[in-house]
Amino acid sequence: MRIDWVKTFPEGLNAMIGLQKVVNKSKIDQKLLLLMVTRASQINGCAHCLDMHTKDSIAIGEDPKRLNVLAAWRDAPFFSDKERAALAWTESLTLVAEKGAPENEYEELKKYFSPKEIMELTFAIVAINGWNRINVAVKSEVGSYVSPYKKKKEAEPAS
Repeated sequence: MRIDWVKTFPEGLNAMIGLQKVVNKSKIDQKLLLLMVTRASQINGCAHCLDMHTKDSIAIGEDPKRLNVLAAWRDAPFFSDKERAALAWTESLTLVAEKGAPENEYEELKKYFSPKEIMELTFAIVAINGWNRINVAVKSEVGSYVSPYKKKKEAEPAS
């Protein structure tokens, strides 16, 4: 790691955690949110976040074949129209300088999500892009993340 940003700038961490807490309260399906943050992390080249979010996705039951083809979601048959709308919005806002926020993508979102849900999706995209940029900048450690969902799942007794 280039710099221990948590110790160096705890105010920044607290601000990001505050935003993340709002995102975490969203009623959006967790698998969908994890697909979105994984896709943004792919675009941004954030290995730390990719490690984290793919582990979390698998731990909550996501099909690994969907994660394997996520970068090519437009050509893969494994995604619903609702997921496609959210992934398109994720890509556009992640690449906002290049793509803007196209009206056709917004219209597609409105077919599946309420105005509040669209804002929840938007804030989730804002948050992951912030996390990606911080982790890429400081070269956060990759590989040691253990999903808290996996811990809970492993702690449950077998039936």
